Amino acid sequence: MKYYVDVNAERDGDGSKERPFKRINDAAKVALPGDEILVAPGIYREYVDPVHSGTEDARITYTSIVPLGAVITGAEQVKTWKHYEGNVWVCRIPNSFFGDYNPYTTFVFGDWYFARPLKHTGCVFLNDKAMYEASTLEECLKGEVYEYSWVPEESIYKWYTEQDPETDETIIYANFQGLNPNEENVEITVRRRCFMPSKPGVSYITVRGFKIDKAATTWAPPAAFQDGMIGPHWSKGWIIEDCEISNSRCAGISLGKYYDPDNDHYFTKKHVKSPTQMERDAVCRGQYHGWLKEKVGSHIIRRCNIHHCEQGGIIGRMGGAFSIIEDNHIHHINNMQELGGAEIAGIKLHAAIDVIIRRNHIHHCTMGIWCDWEAQGTRITQNLLHDNQRPPHIKKLEGNMECQDIFVEVSHGPTLIDNNILLSEVSLRFATQGVALVHNLICGAFTSVGRGTGWRYTPYHIPHRTEVMGWMTILHGDNRFYNNIFVQKWPAEDHRDHNDHDSQQTIRENRQVGTHVFDEYPTYDEWIAQFDFSKPPDMRALEPVHFGHLPIWSEGNAYLNGAQPWKKEKNYLLVEKGDGEIKVELVERDGHYYLVTNIFDYIKDFNVRMINTQVLGKAFEPEQYFENPDGTPIRFDTDYFGNHRGLQVIPGPFASPSNEIKVL
Repeated sequence: MKYYVDVNAERDGDGSKERPFKRINDAAKVALPGDEILVAPGIYREYVDPVHSGTEDARITYTSIVPLGAVITGAEQVKTWKHYEGNVWVCRIPNSFFGDYNPYTTFVFGDWYFARPLKHTGCVFLNDKAMYEASTLEECLKGEVYEYSWVPEESIYKWYTEQDPETDETIIYANFQGLNPNEENVEITVRRRCFMPSKPGVSYITVRGFKIDKAATTWAPPAAFQDGMIGPHWSKGWIIEDCEISNSRCAGISLGKYYDPDNDHYFTKKHVKSPTQMERDAVCRGQYHGWLKEKVGSHIIRRCNIHHCEQGGIIGRMGGAFSIIEDNHIHHINNMQELGGAEIAGIKLHAAIDVIIRRNHIHHCTMGIWCDWEAQGTRITQNLLHDNQRPPHIKKLEGNMECQDIFVEVSHGPTLIDNNILLSEVSLRFATQGVALVHNLICGAFTSVGRGTGWRYTPYHIPHRTEVMGWMTILHGDNRFYNNIFVQKWPAEDHRDHNDHDSQQTIRENRQVGTHVFDEYPTYDEWIAQFDFSKPPDMRALEPVHFGHLPIWSEGNAYLNGAQPWKKEKNYLLVEKGDGEIKVELVERDGHYYLVTNIFDYIKDFNVRMINTQVLGKAFEPEQYFENPDGTPIRFDTDYFGNHRGLQVIPGPFASPSNEIKVL
């Protein structure tokens, strides 16, 4: 059955083509498996709460008839501003308008949230741009540049809120820098979400072609309910495609965790257990609450434009397992730098089991992709990442994380990163093990090698399942590097920054590109020689070996412009700095991106062997091959574009060399 929705209809109808509903949520209450909801262009100021599941063979589909013509927003327009003083205007809103959720009394806070002072979940928008929250009315009146913002010229537009207990009203002051807000488009976020079931288990929904904009979402850490403007809420088989998703206070899309009252911001509320321990609890409790391949995950997020969200573009703990995230444009995430903590990235997933992240364009994010815990069977392939770094001369917000294209943290693998273009100053934060990098162009450094994990016992799983197979701390190593191109594009001097938790302690991070950071790690032969299989094993003697670094494999890589190889590597190409001017530039022309480079002039006839699953072998702890989610082997005979690699295999993400390559 088809239901029709048109916010501009003369009056409410029955969902027929002749008498459409005025609200999408009216259709969401009655839609059953196989039904289609067709939504006319217009602004839908509502929260859509789907009630019924579709089925694998009969999905419930929501479609914007005109692509991006139907706008679902959590904001309301305000035209009742009164001049207060200088450039500042004021409005008053009865608290009864907000119901049981007032974004102007609710703060962004929780486990793994570090920034101070706290900000509210609400926000004021001037002509579709978020204004910056001031901590005092005086700060709002001054309207000065916020020194942490990545776009400082926009940070002079301020707002401030307080409560009037006598009238039971929310008061909002806003500095519009000389504009009259009653003549501009000024909106405030009032709803927490735009399109998400209020209950878990509403599966097999398709959302196509909507603009989803402005919501007062809450902080979404891994051991709490994970909010988002849109998301499946602990269910299976959603498809979110061809949508524009922007201006969330925290997360844009949530593929995350259900609400568990016994483990919800446990550390923040009770303090007595470490937040890491509560994450371990969450894995086990999740299995009790239905975290199985048959019930949760297997979503598809594709061809979406996700931008200007202040926690993350796509966030999720466990609920995103077995999903595909492809062909999305994810950009300008956390650029306001009002929020700071350990859950901020273009894509931030915990337990990305068998998740494929491919052909995405990710840029101008605090971090590009962050796979935290259980990146087992995760494949990051054919993505373009660049400018995921703090702009020069902009101060780092205390409590926020360092920047990089990819961060893999405390996972046992196998995590496969292949055929990507990584152009930011740091390509990969390596606080993990069991990673294979194959046929990438890598212009940034590896950091946190052998660091950043502590004694953090994390789980690994039955291959291609969610059931936990074991727990282990991170030993580091067990990594493979085949047929990559490493270029020292950025300065090689170590980066220095103050420790957020100890201003007297300076953190030094590597900025020299290459696999040299693993120089002290063993080869496989060196590592296996520690185990004498000719006699009965001695548990006491082998204890230090069981907790030592795991081996490294590295072969067929090219190192240019000062990038340095692992000292035990075989069959590599080294082009020293000074042997010529190496150029790797990303140029935008007419909406397309071109890689302009002369690296192939130096690689010339350096050929390497074809890599496949058998060459990569198994990740150590889960004893799982680097393979497809269905268990079939991978042969790396296609490149960044999907073009065929023939007999003459060269390093890097392109099968054929060229000095100018259209990469997007």
